[in-house]
Amino acid sequence: MKIFIATKNAKKLKELKRILEPMGFEVLCEKDLDKPFLDAVEDGTTFEENALIKAKSGLAQTGFISVADDSGICVDYLGGAPGIYSARYSGGSDQDNNNKLLKELENVPMEKRTAYYVAAIACVFPDGREFTVRGECHGHIAFSEQKGEGGFGYDPLFISEIGPFSQVTDEQKDAVSHRGRAILKFKEELKKYLEV
Repeated sequence: MKIFIATKNAKKLKELKRILEPMGFEVLCEKDLDKPFLDAVEDGTTFEENALIKAKSGLAQTGFISVADDSGICVDYLGGAPGIYSARYSGGSDQDNNNKLLKELENVPMEKRTAYYVAAIACVFPDGREFTVRGECHGHIAFSEQKGEGGFGYDPLFISEIGPFSQVTDEQKDAVSHRGRAILKFKEELKKYLEV
């Protein structure tokens, strides 16, 4: 059975392929199409809505079961910002986003720097069925970037229960991360839909 991953993000694609292929799926991505995959306009108000928008776009463009993810970081002191705008928070690069977040939290004490990552994964089927799952990982924002080779996005600033995300292995991160938790839920939910 073929399943399309509606993303241009190589790291998200790798993580989703890792669980879908052992389930017997032939995992397809943009490079398997005979035309470019067109990005959807993410105008939803939640991570779940944006993930569904992207998954539905994947289905419309390919005709295959389609999966998409939307994720970001929510800082309690900032009322949940940057939230769904995490990737475009500063209008620039990951580094620009991190710099803006540190500036917004300047002089904010550690006990008020709580934050959580969110990942929502959506799956849509050609027969109209659809579902979303959500994973979260709670921690806090460091006072400065934590050096390390791991992770991407806000990982150099995010300190989880196992330490800074930029300093842990992929396996350690997968065990506690928002996406790791969402993927486990996704795998269980997908099995239910395949049994019907």
